[in-house]
Amino acid sequence: MKTMEPITVYVHFPWCLKKCPYCDFVSFAKAREAIDHRGYADAVLAELRKREDLLGERELRSIFFGGGTPSLWEPDEMGRVLSAITAAAGRLSPDLEVTVECNPTSLDEQRARAFRAIGVNRLSVGVQGLDVERLRFLGRLHDPDGGLGALSAALRSGMPRVSGDLIYGVAVGTVEAAREQRPEHAAAEARAVASTGVTHISAYSLTVEPGTSFGELARRGRLPLAGDDGVADTFFAIDEALEAEGLAHYEVSNYARPGHEARHNLGYWQGVDYVGLGCAAYGTVSRPDPRWGLRSAGAEGHDGEAFAVRYRNIVSPERYMAATAEGGDAIAVESEERLEPETRLSERIMLGLRLREGLDLEAAAAALGVPAWPPSRRRAAERLERAGRLEVAGGRIRVPRAAWVFADGIAADLF
Repeated sequence: MKTMEPITVYVHFPWCLKKCPYCDFVSFAKAREAIDHRGYADAVLAELRKREDLLGERELRSIFFGGGTPSLWEPDEMGRVLSAITAAAGRLSPDLEVTVECNPTSLDEQRARAFRAIGVNRLSVGVQGLDVERLRFLGRLHDPDGGLGALSAALRSGMPRVSGDLIYGVAVGTVEAAREQRPEHAAAEARAVASTGVTHISAYSLTVEPGTSFGELARRGRLPLAGDDGVADTFFAIDEALEAEGLAHYEVSNYARPGHEARHNLGYWQGVDYVGLGCAAYGTVSRPDPRWGLRSAGAEGHDGEAFAVRYRNIVSPERYMAATAEGGDAIAVESEERLEPETRLSERIMLGLRLREGLDLEAAAAALGVPAWPPSRRRAAERLERAGRLEVAGGRIRVPRAAWVFADGIAADLF
């Protein structure tokens, strides 16, 4: 393994003021004053000490504090964690990105300045919408002015990079009389967020996941849902609006001004290793820790590391904190999975095809020591090319923008 191969770090903060009905991330509702801010930071630091060898020979590209609502975390405690991560890194990328996810209800200019003071250089704010009824339906605690106000406060603080999140494809009312968001209204919301001066916007179609409140309502036939055609029309309306505002559509759900793409998320889409810290955090690393009882057994000529390990930490914050407090060599892992080279390539295809530039399939396959074009994949690619849903140029594959709404299905056909 090249010693300066990049790596990223994800830190999970598990608490929110309120659990949103669509959210399938691990989060728990808790009042800010009831959170053990210092105790949780201590636990993450204890885990980091056991994983720091994964960072010691790598170039750290990005750090992402996700959740939950990390903007609830006291900045001084987050700062202790951030400082320890950067100290453990073998080398810091010259443009190291440090992102904190924020909800408008826990972000004002003073807090944004506090985050900037500890080394955060990017805030991602969950605006989600600019319509009172839809915000209420989505379980949000802020109103439209609160969402735009949080973006403005972040920008006034001098934060170098600010992103706003939107959710579209939302229907409100009843199943019998669902009122869908109009494409032109979604485009107007996107323009309003862009007009604040943010340099990045994420626009996600509402996805109903099992295990969520919305998932249960959908299972019982009680959730109003937007139709597929309307969602697709909205996707293209937002695309047109934000491209006109100077934000390039660089990934299926993401737009950025030049140079302001989300570097952490690019790492996921490009297959970069990541270390997960905190309760419920996932991590994927190409060089397994010997304490996990796994040894390299990859393809010859690939340093014995063609496979990777994906782990997940203990989900419960209380159990995670107790486990890390016990000391010793044990790591608070709840599950782990060995990813074989073919599985890793399938994931690279799934994620890489979400990018406007697509994926260098042949280079990715060569790095993993597996064939890029087995007969079944070649046949599928030729079929997708004829249908106008895939472009193949040399060893690179990409989905044309007109077919981006089908990206996940296209990728699955190439597995």
